[in-house]
Amino acid sequence: MDCDVIVIGGGPAGLAFARGLASSSLAIVLVERQSLAALAEPADDGREIALTHRSADRLKRLGAWDHIDPTQVAPLSAARVLNGASPFALAFGPAEGCGGRLGQLVSNWRLRRALFAATEGQTSLNIRAGAGVTGLRRSDSGVEVELTDRTRLRARLLVAADSRFSETRARLGIAADICRLGKSMLVVPVEHQRPHDGVALEWFGHGQTIACLPLADPLRSSVVLTLPEDAIARLAMAEPALLAEELSRRSAARLGPLRPLSRPFVYPLATVWSRHFAAPRAALIGDAAVGMHPVTAHGFNLGLLGAATLATRVTAAARSNGDIGAATVLRGYETTHRLAAAPLFAATGAIVRLFTDDRPAARLARPALLRAASLAPVRAGVSRLLARH
Repeated sequence: MDCDVIVIGGGPAGLAFARGLASSSLAIVLVERQSLAALAEPADDGREIALTHRSADRLKRLGAWDHIDPTQVAPLSAARVLNGASPFALAFGPAEGCGGRLGQLVSNWRLRRALFAATEGQTSLNIRAGAGVTGLRRSDSGVEVELTDRTRLRARLLVAADSRFSETRARLGIAADICRLGKSMLVVPVEHQRPHDGVALEWFGHGQTIACLPLADPLRSSVVLTLPEDAIARLAMAEPALLAEELSRRSAARLGPLRPLSRPFVYPLATVWSRHFAAPRAALIGDAAVGMHPVTAHGFNLGLLGAATLATRVTAAARSNGDIGAATVLRGYETTHRLAAAPLFAATGAIVRLFTDDRPAARLARPALLRAASLAPVRAGVSRLLARH
């Protein structure tokens, strides 16, 4: 089967990229291991995504925002960062002209469903669901992919969007710095007594990190707890009453006693930085390019940005009758996206190293650094960094 673009991976980045090519008239084949039913109606995975205003605008341009129930969009009015037992909190509020919102939170499964729904009727897109990749070959003129059903696909450009542990990236010979952190993230929706007022809380306690993300209901939040893998595994198996007691204790009952509303979800933590975002006739987007630590809640936004950056360059090349897989197109994407991703990736790594280090020197340094970060020029710089994505 001949086409113009092969996309490996039907997650948010892959779907957003495919949808971003809708006006290009390019023939696209998207390959995804999951079934079509799982793509159309994803299961709830417990994760809540903090969307920036720019990401929401991108979703609107892609036609995905229309498929999200507005009553399930939780306004994010502010964020507060706390350290240990200190009463001081570093606060971030919305910038001028943002309608009183720092951003908004939407469930990951709802975003996936909306992006898939936006692709329905896209005549240039063929989704090969329930298929994996068994082989990949490249030449000067294109790339050939063999699927598990022995179908062979030929295209001018291959785009990998198949997770931070991307098999396609490995097949392309692109190295990546993968850091398995030895910690896991437990995520569970909870009910509480005090309203959250649309404020996200992130508390770096000694030996733990816990976040409370506001949901659409003012008395419901998503709790995200990070601990060593073995501790999270034990907690995930606890009876609901014991889990409720433990989460209430670990959150210092800031919102009152917490009552879990579902079973918890567990995600081992690892960060990924690919040495290159492009190779001859191929590009990486989403987590295949950069797998962010969730502490800044910015991985999804960065994935949308990368998909939009590549789609814009490929569409421009197609409209000028150029080679969409040319080195100049892919180098341009790689340079632009690395410049956008590198500062955020580095800053996130620095935050994680400092605020999860329980040695005495680090614990003494944290309060001073939080107060320094509260200065207006520093907060403005952080806001500008986040506003780019």
